Amino acid sequence: MKITFITGAASGLGAEFARLYAQDNNNLLLVDIDQSGLETIKQELQNAYPNIVVDTFVADLSKTEELKRAFAYTVEKDYFVNNLVNSAGFGDRCDFKDMDIDKQLAMTNVNCNAVLYFTRVFLDNMLAHDEGHIINVSSIAAFMPAPYMCTYHATKSFVLLLGEAVSYEIRKTNVKLLTLCPGPFLSKFVELAHNDYTFTKIKPITAAKVAQIGYKKSLAGKSLHVIGGGNRLTIFATRFVPRKMVTSVSAKNMKKGD
Repeated sequence: MKITFITGAASGLGAEFARLYAQDNNNLLLVDIDQSGLETIKQELQNAYPNIVVDTFVADLSKTEELKRAFAYTVEKDYFVNNLVNSAGFGDRCDFKDMDIDKQLAMTNVNCNAVLYFTRVFLDNMLAHDEGHIINVSSIAAFMPAPYMCTYHATKSFVLLLGEAVSYEIRKTNVKLLTLCPGPFLSKFVELAHNDYTFTKIKPITAAKVAQIGYKKSLAGKSLHVIGGGNRLTIFATRFVPRKMVTSVSAKNMKKGD
């Protein structure tokens, strides 16, 4: 059975992607650490779209064994993951010297290793069937360093560079990989990352809007999309100024009084 595998699906961007795929009659396997949130979105989608399968899988994506367990579940159920959305992720704004190293390692595991793992293991079947769409959620953060939020920005650069390379390698197939780079959008991310200051300087869009744009670009076979004309202009402009200046401006958007 064909199924769409979405991480971080209990809320926010992942849940919005789930609604879009369900609307187009795709069966779903929703993955998150939040069991209660998964049950809520599952019930919503089953009520709205009774003809599709909505399955859930609770997993802590910061742990390698949990990634493997999620993949093994798809094999056990004989699911063909023809759509993959890696939207799980989190950040943390804090001076590097004060950061909780265990939290930083968990962040790199969720933001990087989970994306790498699922992209790799589900790609085989997609290539064998010569069909499939992958959306890896990166960020405009991928294009610049950010003092006080350095690990998060570094993880999103990983997702960006990985996606660009893999999409090139599979360019002659009907499997498409989109690296999606939104700016700030409304979700639980701000509270969990302690990054409310940045949101006072940049007006965020809704998670639903990000998902709609990403879904449309994925279906069109795009390999990279930065959401927002202003964001694209900012990223382009960084090519023409010293890296030290880019870092300084980024820092001022992260911490008041820097």
